[in-house]
Amino acid sequence: MAYWALLQAASSPSVSAADDHYRFRTIWISDIHLGTPGCQAYYLLDFLRTHQANTLYLVGDILDGWQLKKGWYWPQTHNDVVQKILRSARKGTKVIYVPGNHDELVRQFIGLQLGGIAVVEDAIHTTANGKRLWVVHGDLFDSVMQHARWLAHFGDWMYTILLKLNRWSNAIRQRFGLPYWSMSQYLKHRVKNAVNFISDFEHVMTEEARRRGCDGVVCGHIHKAEIRETNGILYCNDGDWVESLTALAEDFDGKLHLIHWRGRLAEPMNLGPIEDERPAIASMPA
Repeated sequence: MAYWALLQAASSPSVSAADDHYRFRTIWISDIHLGTPGCQAYYLLDFLRTHQANTLYLVGDILDGWQLKKGWYWPQTHNDVVQKILRSARKGTKVIYVPGNHDELVRQFIGLQLGGIAVVEDAIHTTANGKRLWVVHGDLFDSVMQHARWLAHFGDWMYTILLKLNRWSNAIRQRFGLPYWSMSQYLKHRVKNAVNFISDFEHVMTEEARRRGCDGVVCGHIHKAEIRETNGILYCNDGDWVESLTALAEDFDGKLHLIHWRGRLAEPMNLGPIEDERPAIASMPA
């Protein structure tokens, strides 16, 4: 019960409501990794306050149980993210939680409605234009997670070190007025083995979606946002809120958009109304 107690116990949100700037039929976000210093909670709060949807999918690794077991890290902004999601559910947004490997303890609640949030193993989402999308985190189809779990934990340790370097570099960039940039993502996408792993993962996910009779798949897990079609099956990865700061969204015509959010709060400790900054959006018909 520890995970859900953490969600329910988050108290006294400091984020004030803001006017809506963008509204979608559906939004998918994943790999937030609340409970870690690498979580870009300020950016996510910025995004959640300016985007609303009829349905919000939390596609795994929302909480990072791996890191929370090693040491407690829970700043107010992480509390605010939880409160914002719970408040959206109370206001009528359909919130669906598909746990991942870092928040795998939440899988014990599969099939339950908790705090207005439905916890499911996976889901089938039907777009406004009738396309069936299989929604799943993706770790259960990752060969490293299934057959070399120790290697996954070692990789997580190395990844944490990279994220620390990333925070320092971005602190310097922010002083010079430069936008957010992910060092770990830059290095990962230039290492041949990592690129091959991502390609293999995408192939496995699209083939499994085909086997299930779906038109496409929406997943997370590998922290690489993308929308593309592979052998007639749509592959959508909503990215993460550690490196890429991205979300997947469906408009009311069924068209899918990959949103790269670079909105920045002028003063992190003052979460009042923010500027209406237009996000970068890549789109592809579903």
